[in-house]
Amino acid sequence: MTWYGAAGPAPPSESGATTGSANSDGQAPDELALVLAQAAVNAIESAGGFAGGVYLRSRTPGLLRMAVLGGLPGRLFRPWWRMHVNRPFPVAEAYRSGRAVHLGDAEEAMRRFPQLMAGLPFPFGSLYVPLADGREKFGVLVVLRAATTGVPVDETDRRRMRQAGERLTGDLARLRAAGHAVEWEGEPVCVHLPSVTTPPVRIGNFDWDLAAGTVTADDELCAILGTPPGSFPGTIGALAARLAPEDAYGLWAVARHVAKSGAPATRRMRLRGPDGRPHLLELSARARPPGGGPGGRLTGFLVDFGTGPVVAEATDRLPRAILSLDRVGRVTYLNRSAETLLGHARSHLMGRVLWEVLPWFGHPAYEEHFRAALLSDKDVHFEARRAPGPQEWLSVSLYPGHGGLTATLAPADEPAYTPGSVARPGVGLGSPADRASALYRPVALAIALTEAVTARQVSAVVTEELLPAFGGRQLAIYLLNERHLYLSWETGFPQGFLDRFDGVALDARLPGVETLTSGRPLFFESMEHLAAAYPGIPMDSHVGARAFLPLIASGRPVGSCILGFDQPRGFSAEERTVLTALAGLIAQALKRAQRYDTEAALARGLQSALLPHRLPVMEHVGTVARYLPGTQGMEVGGDWYDVVDTGKGLALVVGDVQGHGVAAAATMGQLRSAVRAFALAGQAPQEVMRNTNRLLIDIDPGQFASCCYIVLDPVSGSAQAVRAGHPQPLLRHSDGGTEVLDLAGGIVLGVDPKATYPVTGLHLEPGAVLALFTDGLVEQPGIDIDLGIERLRATFAEIGSSSLNATADRLIREARQAADRLDDIALLLAARWAEPTRQVP
Repeated sequence: MTWYGAAGPAPPSESGATTGSANSDGQAPDELALVLAQAAVNAIESAGGFAGGVYLRSRTPGLLRMAVLGGLPGRLFRPWWRMHVNRPFPVAEAYRSGRAVHLGDAEEAMRRFPQLMAGLPFPFGSLYVPLADGREKFGVLVVLRAATTGVPVDETDRRRMRQAGERLTGDLARLRAAGHAVEWEGEPVCVHLPSVTTPPVRIGNFDWDLAAGTVTADDELCAILGTPPGSFPGTIGALAARLAPEDAYGLWAVARHVAKSGAPATRRMRLRGPDGRPHLLELSARARPPGGGPGGRLTGFLVDFGTGPVVAEATDRLPRAILSLDRVGRVTYLNRSAETLLGHARSHLMGRVLWEVLPWFGHPAYEEHFRAALLSDKDVHFEARRAPGPQEWLSVSLYPGHGGLTATLAPADEPAYTPGSVARPGVGLGSPADRASALYRPVALAIALTEAVTARQVSAVVTEELLPAFGGRQLAIYLLNERHLYLSWETGFPQGFLDRFDGVALDARLPGVETLTSGRPLFFESMEHLAAAYPGIPMDSHVGARAFLPLIASGRPVGSCILGFDQPRGFSAEERTVLTALAGLIAQALKRAQRYDTEAALARGLQSALLPHRLPVMEHVGTVARYLPGTQGMEVGGDWYDVVDTGKGLALVVGDVQGHGVAAAATMGQLRSAVRAFALAGQAPQEVMRNTNRLLIDIDPGQFASCCYIVLDPVSGSAQAVRAGHPQPLLRHSDGGTEVLDLAGGIVLGVDPKATYPVTGLHLEPGAVLALFTDGLVEQPGIDIDLGIERLRATFAEIGSSSLNATADRLIREARQAADRLDDIALLLAARWAEPTRQVP
């Protein structure tokens, strides 16, 4: 395993250990980096991959960072160094769900994760295994491999990946227990995979009795000849038969010379291997005569260097330039024609990264071609421009293999399409090759915008997708309201700089205003050009270019978008067209998000109005409730809670209407009102549930709901409970013991008009606390709900004698940590006090 990458030392972790890379000063990488790198290499080898790595959590909530990348150049995959856990990519899916993701080919990947294929549109397979120790999530282990078209990933490889993930998770858990911060803040460590194709150097020894003609060979020499040791004939003819006639005569000649003179001799020969390929061998011999005079014994050794020297000699004779790269982009070989064509000696190029030693190869247009070759088994051909001068254009062909790439180079004429950005670096996207390489991120942007719901989500997607695609560093989005532009989102600008432009009217002479009022995008190649067009405009410290884009949806103005660049740059005609079109997509997404935000605010208001604003205060009993909306979908839900003083006891109610949205919330309001009315009418618990079931069937056929209803006598502590398809409540006794209750129950409400709901008797001693909740508190994707209930019980017990408010806050706070919480949460706590005083919960 070879370390590679000039990322430099990463920032120290909280424990004092760096979060790692192989330092340029030669120091060994830290233990976390070593553990991750070794695990990645082992997983790649065991799953038959050609590359892979590890994503690890960072200090930024919801952000994963690529910690290790094996078998691929880090620079070419910079856009994938960061991954937000809420994005529709397989890495994020595996992390969120806690389940492995297996993609056999590009078709399956396109069907399930179109944004992945928009960014890497190449035929490859990929495997993703989450790294989690109980509820603690560390990251994701990834392996890339050749596509198995139409064939799903088999169970053997799934098991190997799972085992690799379990081993790495165990190592990370041990590091965490030892005080290491298991997180990543720096750039990824790049690892060169061990070669499995280069033949090893082998040395075989022999002893030749010249008088008897017998030869004794060791096992390694027999292996070189492809002969089992027991089957070696024991004659020099066994060696001579493998030699070309001229080399066979040379063998006898050197033997004669050594036998007569006693002087050592060395000779290079060609020996034909068992597969027919020639091997380059070195023969060294010295006579060992008995008694010191001219003798009849000769010993020596045969060194098999593999095919390397033979290939080198052969390619040096070819007129076409040839060079080879390993999987991290280092030059491992080039012939004499490549030296001449590139104008650099082998000593200058060998062992160095191609696009670092030849910077013109690092153009974004060419990076995409190298990505294509490294991720697929297809040959790639393109034309590249190097520094101006003779033989300015080259025809480049890349031929991929498991161990790297072989490239051929030849002089070429300038392409007919006259690519502006390649012929004149810095002027933008001018060629088909440029567009293919740099515009895949806008394609991903278009897909991602369809999934963004709120204005904030839209702005975050633009930041993550649009800026990297065009090399931008600053972004600002202004939205129109009452003929004024208000700052909605910013990143990269000096703190407070944009405040002076917040709330500007549409008659202000500013580029961000005029791009919207005119409907024309404005491009400035440098800040000097911007200052000349708008004298007196405030300027920040950056000296780069600016692009001002109008956000117009269906002919209606929405706002304006500002892109900032650190360096001056041009904008080609194609690039301006693409940015303008993308601005239209952004405007449509923002307009949709504004409507959604308005509707969501109304729906939230509706739901808030349907839930009780305060709970009744009674002697002997204290109650506290919490409601938490889901994190995905942003729709209102049907969870509710209620506490009703019936005059005969205190009714504790928690329910959950199936589904989300205004319809579910409206049904929830009707059910809450019905349960309250039945309770106030003095109905027994089983009657309350039975009548609520019938009402739901009447008002909303096909809708389901679950409910738990408990009537508690505050003075005696006796209670009666009924349950309709709802999770069992928890009871913490006064001595701290906590249990999951076993209440008898019936089916969910809304299914069977004749359903019955049995009653279970309970008793709450003074100091006992009852917890009723909806399934959103205990459900997580990929985890059995019983495990979630047990974790809740353990937390409930651990909290001990804290106040009800503190207990509710702790339970909700832990639920908030789940980034992929799909459902709403309703929680109701009820405690029975020892004294008949109205205590503060």
